[in-house]
Amino acid sequence: MQIHFISDLHLSADRPELTALFERYLAGVAREAGSLYILGDLFEYWAGDDDLDDPLNREVAEKLAGFSHYGCKVYFMAGNRDFLLGREFAARAGLTILPEPTLIQLGEQHTLLCHGDSLCTDDLAYQAFRSQVRNPAWQTQFLAQPLAVRKQIIAGARMKSETAKSEKDAAIMDVNGNAVAALLREHRFPLLIHGHTHRPAVHKIDVDGHDCERWVLTDWRLEAGQASGEVLVWADGKLSRQPLN
Repeated sequence: MQIHFISDLHLSADRPELTALFERYLAGVAREAGSLYILGDLFEYWAGDDDLDDPLNREVAEKLAGFSHYGCKVYFMAGNRDFLLGREFAARAGLTILPEPTLIQLGEQHTLLCHGDSLCTDDLAYQAFRSQVRNPAWQTQFLAQPLAVRKQIIAGARMKSETAKSEKDAAIMDVNGNAVAALLREHRFPLLIHGHTHRPAVHKIDVDGHDCERWVLTDWRLEAGQASGEVLVWADGKLSRQPLN
């Protein structure tokens, strides 16, 4: 049975083509998988589980629930855009929320999963922001505000983020090699799979004499009105990339 990995779909109401591609994936090739791991940024943003009546959020939850009822186990790990996604959405969508990082087994290969933003340690401003918003006390305080207020705050934060990214050196928004090595060392040199950076590749890494691999997932994109994505597939003891369009 196959195992699938995806991340960085950034689903939003203003890009229905990406949602349609995701739904075609769930109704098609995804049904060859026994497990699907969504490694963050399924949504462009998530304001809280009390936003489940939003048409897009409800539709995605229903499609995921139908897919899980088909027999596939669905796992979700929070990204930097949807870290507020919680138990209510998980129950509605029929998925299991994973901590970051999570260690799984692919055949005989120990495999570590993470979203990837925690490894971008050269971006000090982002790491400070990440520490703040991942704090349970901050999240409780934020979620106590009215939904409309939260959406306004998120919209403002997204605009600031885009401005900040345009002013940063691209290198600091990629993972830091020492951070990757430390993570692999901590977990006894597994295979690493992550998303976030939008820089799909396979990296061969030597860590303390151990040959390791880092697989970076592809972000899903909309270009000239055409949606494209990719799923990383584990089957027959190996990983391969399968394009979606």
